[in-house]
Amino acid sequence: MTQKLILIGAGMAGTRFLEHLLKLEQETSREGIKTPAYEIEVFNEEPVGGYNRIMLSPVLAGEKTVSDIMTHDEDWFEAHGIHIHIGKQISAIDIRAKRLTTFCGETYFYDKLVIATGSKPFMLPIPGAELPGVVSFRDIRDVEAMISVAQTQQHVVVIGGGLLGLEAAYGLLKRGMTVTVVHRSQVLMNMQMDEEAGELLRAKLETGNDEIPAMNFKMGANTVAILGNCKVEAVQFDDGTQISADLVVMAVGIRPNIELASKAGLDVNKGILVNDQLQTSNGNVYALGECNEHRGETYGLVAPLYEQAEVLAQVLMDCQADYQGSRTSTMLKVTGINLFSAGDFKGIADQASKDGESEKEIIVFRDKAQQIYRKLVLQNNKLVGALLFGDVTDANWLFDKLKAQVDISNLRDTLIFGQGYE
Repeated sequence: MTQKLILIGAGMAGTRFLEHLLKLEQETSREGIKTPAYEIEVFNEEPVGGYNRIMLSPVLAGEKTVSDIMTHDEDWFEAHGIHIHIGKQISAIDIRAKRLTTFCGETYFYDKLVIATGSKPFMLPIPGAELPGVVSFRDIRDVEAMISVAQTQQHVVVIGGGLLGLEAAYGLLKRGMTVTVVHRSQVLMNMQMDEEAGELLRAKLETGNDEIPAMNFKMGANTVAILGNCKVEAVQFDDGTQISADLVVMAVGIRPNIELASKAGLDVNKGILVNDQLQTSNGNVYALGECNEHRGETYGLVAPLYEQAEVLAQVLMDCQADYQGSRTSTMLKVTGINLFSAGDFKGIADQASKDGESEKEIIVFRDKAQQIYRKLVLQNNKLVGALLFGDVTDANWLFDKLKAQVDISNLRDTLIFGQGYE
């Protein structure tokens, strides 16, 4: 018997889930099961279908167009027999009646529901945050707003020196704007790099090159207000200083989008709580991707979301599958600079090392002329953290060692130099 499956959200996790589900359905039909397991309907708040959110930065920089990054347009959904509602937002979920209500007052019923509402940008709760000219960097609409301002204005302040902030800064530099990046920490990309790597990155970006001009930085700064009458005019800091701005981009983090689930009475914490089958506190409702919380963890990287998508497709096709959590790594290219980090790359002492059971050992290689920095963290003769700056040739090899937790005693003297010495 065909069941009604509704997916809320056509982001990267949601569309990957659909791909896996369709593939499994196709495999079962080849085995003689002709009746489709699900009639699928999708609601997407954004005014487009599915696209590669990671590629928004090249769109902002003018290196790609929106059509270039579309992965699942309306034709894709139609070709696969899926009804997608573009630009239609769900306002309420009635988990007892298994019913959805849109903001237009329409109602839709489901047998199984997948919530893949992703995350939303955190906006600093400061005076002036609602002024025209203050944007986040999360979706196509944000990018279009930034491009529009860049056509007529000059000065932008990007609040947040993490990956998104630097990508926004790079794109707007490419658009010809003068950019100042404001970061609360003294270390750029402090979630992915240590102090030394952060300094290398900052020095490189402050210098600029033939491709883009230099970025300006204000480090260790707390933004307390955005100033202006009818639009943004300046940004003010807790030390009393100000920077003029025609545009302010807030890139200070994301939060799982849990409001819809919370209003419906589903269990939430940081994210929508799910078990190893990605099932919420209601047996007919599942949560997928950035909006969920599994075993106390939320994920904002693509790889874990794709792993969840595959598991959920198997679960809904009655295959035995469990999501056990993900060990994550970050491989990035920020304004032409290659970076990789995984595990405890900072070498932070844990309880075991504090108790004297096993101290962490840090191995570092530096080539200042080539601007290469490599750092490995070992414990119990196993690799527990890695950080590569400027040369990420051995990133996948090191990450495999880290995930497998193999004994690297025989590689102890050559591990820092890479796979060629194995």
